This record gives sequence, structure tokens and C-alpha cells, in this order.
Amino acid sequence: MGLKEQIKERAHQAGFDLVAVTPAQPLPEAEQATLERMRSGLLEGMAWITEERIRLSCDPTRLLPGARSVIVLGKRYPAGGSEDPSPSCGPRGRIARYAWGDDYHDVFPPRMERVVEALASAAGRRPGAGFFVDSSPLAEKAVAARSGLGWFGKNGCILTQGHGSWVLLAEILTDLELEPDPPLQRDCGRCRICLDRCPTGAIVAPYVVDARRCISYLTIEHKGAIPLELRPLMGDWIFGCDVCQELCPHNRLVGPAEDAAFAARPEVGPNPALIPLLGLDREGFKRLFRCSPVLRPRRRGFLRNVAVALGNAGDPAAVPALASALADEEPLVRSHAAWALGRIGGAAARLALGRALASEGDGAVLAEIRLALG
Repeated sequence: MGLKEQIKERAHQAGFDLVAVTPAQPLPEAEQATLERMRSGLLEGMAWITEERIRLSCDPTRLLPGARSVIVLGKRYPAGGSEDPSPSCGPRGRIARYAWGDDYHDVFPPRMERVVEALASAAGRRPGAGFFVDSSPLAEKAVAARSGLGWFGKNGCILTQGHGSWVLLAEILTDLELEPDPPLQRDCGRCRICLDRCPTGAIVAPYVVDARRCISYLTIEHKGAIPLELRPLMGDWIFGCDVCQELCPHNRLVGPAEDAAFAARPEVGPNPALIPLLGLDREGFKRLFRCSPVLRPRRRGFLRNVAVALGNAGDPAAVPALASALADEEPLVRSHAAWALGRIGGAAARLALGRALASEGDGAVLAEIRLALG
């Protein structure tokens, strides 16, 4: 068994479903495309994406001096789940499938270390190696496409054979020279379902996503108030969005995935009841989503999302919880609770808004309350 085959075998043993190898060479096309999107405003709001970071992410040798190869790893996550049909808990929200369980930023590094141990054993020395998992500066999708692990879908996701786009990526840069795998000669053909049916119209052209309109960006990375015109389009998503993946023909025949780390938490599930979530205090939020990606927008951003989902659900049962949220310590939560009450309407909602109008001191929240009453 050759060195690359040993690495792939150990990677599968460590829990990864896909493994491919590509040279640690610059990615000029990815660099140019990302720079153009940043300059055109499509990445507005992502302050960490700078021209220097883009150039850094597209040159693996700058990330690990002496790097010769990139080992690209793919992990399949759950592609389906069951929703409790009982109406007793009121309206429910949706969490993107990759975030049902533990945070892959924490799950992957120990598994990647096992792959490096295999490298050391086979090579007779501890190789130079660097781990990259999403938040680290490496253009991972471009690397994955060049490695043959998958190919770019028109929604910007990497599509793979057998696992569709329900795949999380990670990379190991190494100074070992490994035989590369060839890219896949695949594309989406004439299909444009993801473009035509994105709820907010975020996929503005094939392979081009306007982050400012993407529900995943709005519910996770966006720190402030969600634009008024986009709130009704967000439906019941409270963390991330899977719509373009659910519609993708390449995902229709993907079977179930089994990995305890990514299974839905019993106390939350894939479709949690929204009204109890709105009552979470800081400690309750941290406790419920311990080790989960859902912690990323913090309590204020998450409860903002919950309020929007409740407004879109339009269920009067949520009015008492939303009325209580008008007294939340966070203006961001109060303002979106006001919007939701305006969407639901009714005497009880207007009474709560009227009372808040008399006591609110934050200008942005007052504007939301007046709009809701109007």
C-alpha cells in the first residue's frame, strides 16, 4: 500500500467519508473571483475578509512554508430528520443540518491528528503539517474542487459523488510530496433550481452568492438588525439555511449518515419549539447549545432570529413571549420582538407594543415599535 493509500485508509478510520490530495499550489482563479466579489459589495459585512486575507487564503505555501501537498477531507453530516408534528409546543424553527450536533471546528482537529500520525508512521518522520477547518484562512472550496473531492455547484456549495453537498470540509497542509488526485469533470449542466428558488434571491448568478441576502449569513454572521424587506422571506430558519441543498437534484438520493457527533441533540432537535427559546437567558442559552455552532451568533443574534421566525409563523400563542421580550436587556432582541408582534397583530400585541412605546429609551427600538403599531 502506497503512502497516499495509507493516508486515505487512516482518514476513513478517523471518521472522514471523503479524502483527496492536491498540490499546495496557488489558486489564482479563486483569488481573482473572491476579490471581484468583495469589491462589488457581495461580501459586505464580513469585516474579516480583506484583500490581504484573500491573497493569503489562495496561496497554501504562505500558510505553511514548505508545503507540498494538501490533503482534503470531507465529512458527511445528517441529510434528513423528523419533526415533531405535535402543535402543543406552538410554532417551530429550523436549524441547518450541519449544526444539529457538535461544532465541527472542535470535532475535526483530533481526527485530523490521527491522519497526521499515519503520515508520520508511513514517512518515518513527523511531517510539517497545518490544520485548516473553515474559519482558518484557506480557500477550501477551491482546494476541494481542484483535488477532485467534489465540484462547484451553482449555489456555491461543493457537490460530491455519493454524498451530495451535505459535506463539511477540512484540510491538512503537509510538506510531503503526495501523488495528486485529478479534478472531477462535472458541473450542474442547465439546472438552475437553486437560483430560481432561493427564498431571498441571494444566488444572483451561477456560482455567485450575495452574502447580504443569504439567510445563512443573516442568521449567523450578521451582527445587527436584519433588513426589514428580508425578514418575511426568512421563514422559520433560526440558524443557517438548507433550502438550496434540499432542492438540489444531486442530494435527492443521498442516504442517512451516522456519526454521534453530528446527531441532533435530543433536548433541541432539528425543529425546536420557538416560544421556549425566546425565554433563554445567557446561561440557559450557553447550556442548551454547549459545544454547538449555534453559539456563534451569541444569544442576542439567536433570539433576534427566533423573534423573526415567530413573526413569520403568525401564531398568536407567541404574543406573551414576544411581549416579555420587549423588556429584554438587548435592544436587538427588543426591536425584532416588536416587529414580530406587528406581524402577528391583534389587540394583545398592540397593547404590549403600546406599553413598550411609553417606556423604551432606545431610538432604534422605538422606530421598530412605531412601525409595528403603524
